[in-house]
Amino acid sequence: MPSPTEITTAQLMRRIGLADSPLIVDVRTQADFAADPRVIPTSLRRDWNDVRQWAADLPAGKVVVVCHRGLKLSQGVAAWLRHAGRDAITLEGGHAAWVDDGGMLVGGVAGRVPPGAEATVWVTRARPKIDRVACPWLIRRFIDRNAVFLFVEPGQVAAVAERFGAQPFDIEGAFWSHRADGCSFDTMIGEFGLGSPALDRLALIVRAADTARLDLAPQAAGLLAMSLGLSRIYRDDLAQVDAAMSLYDAMYRWCRDAGDETHDWPGTRMMTGTGA
Repeated sequence: MPSPTEITTAQLMRRIGLADSPLIVDVRTQADFAADPRVIPTSLRRDWNDVRQWAADLPAGKVVVVCHRGLKLSQGVAAWLRHAGRDAITLEGGHAAWVDDGGMLVGGVAGRVPPGAEATVWVTRARPKIDRVACPWLIRRFIDRNAVFLFVEPGQVAAVAERFGAQPFDIEGAFWSHRADGCSFDTMIGEFGLGSPALDRLALIVRAADTARLDLAPQAAGLLAMSLGLSRIYRDDLAQVDAAMSLYDAMYRWCRDAGDETHDWPGTRMMTGTGA
């Protein structure tokens, strides 16, 4: 049983991808990180030796500190954070236990988006509908919770990407875009190594809605309808994305936890005499 200042891998796995997931700080040594440069989704990389300097800069909320095996580095850093008034705990067994238990990991993609990077910048076409909302949700929940998204005229995406050091996505010719029968959401899941039963199920729904193949998933028509409705409600693209985050949160939780659950009208049972 973990101590009150620890969280198990199973407990943390249940929090990954959720809107209220804790801030994860990876303090592995450079040698340990070089041996396995993958990180737990949304992790920030920090130098354990400089905790006195960066402790005050962390956002408010629960913090999970991760080192290689959950021993002196993470426990020492968490203790310093608690001294600084932060609600900090450690991951039991550290990164090694997370890997052994099959936890989701984000890998670097040819140096395009370094794992653990902060405030990545992404640019795409204005007036998003499906893919250009699903991708920001995926990035915010699994890659970089502080990611910046720029929505510009289609003909300016490449130029804005170059001038502002942004990653272009969901536009023809971009690395992060449609490939074969998949959409940009599929590409990001594959390239970041984020495959999981829940995300794969959600990806099918997004793909069906985004590519007008509604027969692929019965939920796709509903996602398309809600997405088009949101695009009519919001003229501001960023406001639309913010509003849609809860929609994708709900879809993800359904894919992960409730995909086999059904619902009926209790009056049916009462009329047949089987109700309580």
